[in-house]
Amino acid sequence: MTAYEHYADVPMAGWRWSSFSPREIACKGTGKIVVNEDALDKLQALRDRLRKPLILTSAYRSPEHNRAVGGAKNSKHMEGIAFDVRMDNHDPHEFEAAAREVGFLGFGYYPRSGFMHVDLGPARSWGQPWPLTATAWPTEPPRQPETLREDRQAQAVAGASVMGGVAVAAEYLPAASGLLGNLAPTAQLIAVAAGAIFLAYVLYKRSL
Repeated sequence: MTAYEHYADVPMAGWRWSSFSPREIACKGTGKIVVNEDALDKLQALRDRLRKPLILTSAYRSPEHNRAVGGAKNSKHMEGIAFDVRMDNHDPHEFEAAAREVGFLGFGYYPRSGFMHVDLGPARSWGQPWPLTATAWPTEPPRQPETLREDRQAQAVAGASVMGGVAVAAEYLPAASGLLGNLAPTAQLIAVAAGAIFLAYVLYKRSL
């Protein structure tokens, strides 16, 4: 652990936490910074695991700034091993699970303020955790299997439609025969073929 009077004094040659700058880790009130390598390693590992930016609202706090903001007297922020992270771009439950996996032990829940506190102090937690939210996916209504009776009813309806089409054709066939007699043989063949196609189409449509 190394302390600096201002984050600008931190030698960048030894700064290995690529997702964060000394300014992000420094005290918001005084600019002082404590570089705790173990804590910063875990913070970077958390960032790498989540693959999303971590928006820090508080990292290191100088004792005077900690008093000014009403922090706990033994706040882990003063040791440089605590971080407050906004949940705007994170699922709080996924965030917490990932933070535990990389080694954070202390968890403070602040859903009304929209952030979570993580630290390397003793294993403990406080505050009201974020509620679990379930997605209400629409459910498809159950389908009734087709019964044999329904199948027979459908066949009966189709049969009735076909028979109706035959009756209609029979009604108009005599008149059609009279007209065909006035045509040449070739024209009669064409007319008969066209009539057969039309009748087949009518019967098909009625059977649907």
